[in-house]
Amino acid sequence: MKLQDQVAVVTGAASGMGKAIAELYAREGAKVIVADLNLEGAETVAKMIIENGGSAKAVKANVAKQEDIENMIDAAVNEFGTLDILVNNAGIMDGFEPVGDIQDDRWDLIFDINTKGVMRAMRKAIPIFLEKGKGVIINTASTGGLNGAHAGAAYGASKHAVVGLTKNTGYMYAKSGIRCNAIAPGGVETNIGSSMKNINEFGFGRTKAVQGVMPRIGQPEEIAQVALFLASDESSFVNGTVIVADGGWTAAF
Repeated sequence: MKLQDQVAVVTGAASGMGKAIAELYAREGAKVIVADLNLEGAETVAKMIIENGGSAKAVKANVAKQEDIENMIDAAVNEFGTLDILVNNAGIMDGFEPVGDIQDDRWDLIFDINTKGVMRAMRKAIPIFLEKGKGVIINTASTGGLNGAHAGAAYGASKHAVVGLTKNTGYMYAKSGIRCNAIAPGGVETNIGSSMKNINEFGFGRTKAVQGVMPRIGQPEEIAQVALFLASDESSFVNGTVIVADGGWTAAF
C-alpha cells in the first residue's frame, strides 16, 4: 500500500473529488479525517471506509472558520497521533461575474473558502510537519487558476492565489522535508455547481467558447489518482508545482 499508516486530512470530503480522494487514500492504507461542512455526508463516507476495512473519522469543518480548521487538524492528531498529508480540496464557485459586477460579499466569501481556508490549514499543519521533518500538502487549484476564461473574476483570482501559495510554500520548506503541490482539474463531474448562485449572463456567455472545446468531463476518481501520486513517495522529487488534469483541454490554448 502506498500510504500505509499515513494520516491524512481531506477537506470537502463528503462528495466529489474529496470523497474519491479520501476513499482511495484509505484503500492505500491511510487513516483519514473526512472533513466537510456537510457532517452527515462526511459521516457516510467515513462509515463506508470503515466498513471496507479502513480507518476514518468524520469531522464537521467550515473552512471559512478558523476554529473549524484548528479542530480539523487537532482531530487528526488526537485520533490518529499525527498528520502526514493535508489535502485542501474544499471550494466553491462564483457566478461567472466579471470584475465590473462582483460584489464585496461574494468576493470575500469565495476568498475565505478557496484561499484563506487553504492558507489557514497549511499554517496549522506546518509546525507538525516541521517537527516530524516531513509532510505533504496537496491543494486543489483549478484550470481557472491558470487561465482567465473558466469562471468569474473572484473564483479565478482565488485559485490563482492558491497556485501562488502552493509555489511559495513548496520553495520555502523544500529543505525541511515538506512538499507542497497543487492539482488543477478541468471540468469534473462534481456538485460544485450547486454553489453557483445568480449566474451572470454576460460572464457566463464569455466562457462558452472555451467550454466548447473541452474534450470531456473528468471523473472524481481520475483526480484522486493524481492526488495519490502526489501524496506518495513516487512523487518525492515533485514540489512547488501544479499538475493539470483536464483531459487535454487547456492544451488548446
